[in-house]
Amino acid sequence: MKSKLKFFGILSISFLFIMIININTLAKSAKTETATLAGGCFWAMESMFQKLNGVISVNSGYAGGFVKNPSYEQVCTGKTEHAEAISIVFDPEKISYSQILNVFWKVHNPTTLNRQGADEGTQYRSAVFYHNKQQRDIAKKSKIQMDKSGFWSPSTLVTEITPFTNFYKAEDYHKDYFNKNPNEGYSISVVAPKVEKFKKEFKSLLK
Repeated sequence: MKSKLKFFGILSISFLFIMIININTLAKSAKTETATLAGGCFWAMESMFQKLNGVISVNSGYAGGFVKNPSYEQVCTGKTEHAEAISIVFDPEKISYSQILNVFWKVHNPTTLNRQGADEGTQYRSAVFYHNKQQRDIAKKSKIQMDKSGFWSPSTLVTEITPFTNFYKAEDYHKDYFNKNPNEGYSISVVAPKVEKFKKEFKSLLK
């Protein structure tokens, strides 16, 4: 009888130990982080970042302004101080914030102030909206490293690194715009070339 009780006691402890490990593993895998970035038209940015392994979701929207729930038309005036941005929810166990920034620096031009190609205005500025001190430190270090790398030489990065204050999702028709409208004029002339270049350069990071 005592041996049976001892056996079941050991079995219960073992089961409890396994349960604790599984719970911790699940909790660890369920942890996510958010990156908020602005790099010109969000149609291209969204389409590229949603292809990265470890990225769970990407939403297009408006960040950094003072008007609540602005419309696309309002943001386009440049008077709301918002930037077209994307909010990236990612699994840090699969892709790090540093890796996301490394992609960010290379898929848009961070050296042109308030402009990306023909798109001009403060709403098209290059910006990193950090969510905490760790993201701030990583972003500042990453920006310095990219400048020193000479990737954009002889130009220097003008990307603003600023605290996250707000993010408002863009209208529904902006969601997955490039995927839904690949034959639209802007998609063909601007977005598609960026996406193709991105897929070649970051092939190892794709889903």
